[in-house]
Amino acid sequence: MNPVTRVKTLSTAALAAALLAGITAPAASAHPQHSASRSAQRIPFTSATVTENAGGTYTVTWSAPGTHGVTIRTGGRTVARGGATGSVTVSGLAAADRRWFDLVPDRGTPLQLADRLIRLQGTVNFRDAGGYRTRDGQWVRMGEVYRSDALDKLTDADLAKLKRLGVRTVFDLRMESERATAPDRVPAGATHVVADVLAGTGTFTSMPKSPAEAEAMMVEGNRFMVSGDTARTAYTAVYDGIADDDRRGVLFHCTAGKDRTGWSSAALLTALGVPEETVMADYLASNTYRAAANEAVLSHLPAQQAAVYKPLLDVRPAYLNASFAEVEKEYGSFRAYLRKGLGLDQRELKELKKDLLVG
Repeated sequence: MNPVTRVKTLSTAALAAALLAGITAPAASAHPQHSASRSAQRIPFTSATVTENAGGTYTVTWSAPGTHGVTIRTGGRTVARGGATGSVTVSGLAAADRRWFDLVPDRGTPLQLADRLIRLQGTVNFRDAGGYRTRDGQWVRMGEVYRSDALDKLTDADLAKLKRLGVRTVFDLRMESERATAPDRVPAGATHVVADVLAGTGTFTSMPKSPAEAEAMMVEGNRFMVSGDTARTAYTAVYDGIADDDRRGVLFHCTAGKDRTGWSSAALLTALGVPEETVMADYLASNTYRAAANEAVLSHLPAQQAAVYKPLLDVRPAYLNASFAEVEKEYGSFRAYLRKGLGLDQRELKELKKDLLVG
């Protein structure tokens, strides 16, 4: 066994930067046990993340105010100990489909974390939709719901990995033309469900002529994702699938994994009580995960054409804000959108929170 590592304390500025970058990701993988003491169940972590680095090392960061110490374990052994706030890089671990770490505080409920990004040969934006803290201090479970870009380039090894990770239902949010050009590859035994979000809109039937027109197109598309008939039907199917315990291991995806998929994830996190700034950070993270792929596209275009195309490749605050503004305009509140737009009533929302939140 390698010597236990003592870790350095993170600065407040470093933790704030991590949160703004959308990388704080604590979560637990098992339902909490019932107890007469609510405080004994309380998750003390206000932020935590696991990041897999190049070369197979992992960086674990955390902040657990009110505790005196945190023990980091993986694979049944202790790899680090530190104070209430800290960071450690762990090396020398065996390869795994997904490396999970247990963060065990000296008081309160432990967390089990993994890197949010699922590394596959055929995708660049396949990630866990969970791992975020809600406003009331609970956490969205990881390992339950996934989001991704297109699946047509998945290798056989990728498919085997997703089967081992428990992906059982795949919701394809793409249009018919996209599905015909790049048919999904899904894990053996998984159910494939077409949930075409944009079937009822002509927003993306022609190319914009200027960057401003491109951005306006994206804003209009995000409005349709809220109030369009086919969009509401598609997202209703997705959330019904997430709510069904027998289908847990749900994946929803589109082509880039950022717009139709982005709203699906943003709406889910909002329904679960995740703060607006965290929802936005998760949404904007597609810019980071897709940076290399987007640059590869833009670098092969003439400068003027690249300038027009870039807003279509980006995710921007204005796009997601347009969706939330449409919610307010059409439904008056997000809860009303869930009830009237997606058919998710209070009882069903309560059950969804029970299934997907810990702490």
